[in-house]
Amino acid sequence: MARIIIIGGDGFCGWPTALHLSAKGHDITIVDNLSRRAIDRELGADSLTPIADITTRCKAWREVSGRPITFHNLDIATDYEGLRMVLDGVEPDAIVHFGEQRAAPYSMRSPRAKRYTVDNNVSGTHNLLVAITELELDPHIVHLGTMGVYGYDGDGLELPEGYLEVFVKGHEGQMIPREILYPVNPGSVYHMTKCLDQLAFQYYAKNDGLRVTDLHQGIVWGTQTDETRQDDRLINRFDYDGDYGTVLNRFLMQAAVGHPLTVHGTGGQTRAFINIQDTVRCISMAIENPPKSGDGVRIRNQMTETHCIRDLAILVSKATGAKVQYVDNPRNEAAENGLTVSNKSFIDLGLDPITLENGLLDETLEISRKYADRVIMDCIPARSTWTPAQANKKDAA
Repeated sequence: MARIIIIGGDGFCGWPTALHLSAKGHDITIVDNLSRRAIDRELGADSLTPIADITTRCKAWREVSGRPITFHNLDIATDYEGLRMVLDGVEPDAIVHFGEQRAAPYSMRSPRAKRYTVDNNVSGTHNLLVAITELELDPHIVHLGTMGVYGYDGDGLELPEGYLEVFVKGHEGQMIPREILYPVNPGSVYHMTKCLDQLAFQYYAKNDGLRVTDLHQGIVWGTQTDETRQDDRLINRFDYDGDYGTVLNRFLMQAAVGHPLTVHGTGGQTRAFINIQDTVRCISMAIENPPKSGDGVRIRNQMTETHCIRDLAILVSKATGAKVQYVDNPRNEAAENGLTVSNKSFIDLGLDPITLENGLLDETLEISRKYADRVIMDCIPARSTWTPAQANKKDAA
């Protein structure tokens, strides 16, 4: 079994991944600065589910499974020496990197949030790469990226897994084949940082032989996994606020509390989705199938299906009786787009995707209803805007 460090292991994707990999017999170390909990306090929001503190979480897992999880409270973006010490002590076989500010709306809410997102995400990723090379370690880095690096222009192409084959005319007129990173098209400061991550991974894979898998993930829905269901103290977080709540979870929560389903703009945006249980399975598969040193960065599209937001709202409305309300779109994005995505590499590895037809909407709706009394109604509207003049008024720091 492997020694695995999970950076950001207290978060929405990180915590269930830590438990899943631990249940498979791996030795797990979580590195997290608990910033997501601090941002909740900043926003006056909270997880819909009552999540335990990280010490209680780790204790509960040991009682349930008999397996320990080590935790280090560490900010990898600002404490390089602390990061270096943890890496040197653990000598990991794999590092799962979730340790980035993950919300596009939050990254656009103010100048301070934009700067924090870049400082945290870009510096954290680069510190990790530098520390690994300085210590001459050879872990497999599995990074959680985003489908948003491709953009959502709806140009009719099937999005490949990271790379695009092109032909360039040579000086004698011959067509020379080249494989390049798919041209990036970030839609927010958050997405921009993921694009910068890609370049950092490409450089360190080329220059230092680092082994990296970059997972371009779709929007995550659901909240529970086989491991988090085992004890109330292990329950995963459920974000529903306008900055961090993912769209399908938000719809299900809104239906549970009698709030209209808020669809931004026309709702014609098509996005890629994945259930949280498939997220942890895909990460495990990625760890088990690393690239070799010198092979370059392996990119996998971590998604299982695509849906139009308007259609999702109608689906939830029919299931629950909730009304659909169309509101102004705070984002600067295409009102309508198509989306076709290749996820062949995970299907080839044996992924049997969980889709909306599998009935797990019911489980997420049940959780929404169970904890409906915890909803802070003022947190439901999406208030972060892509309009600079409005965002600048919120925080000129």
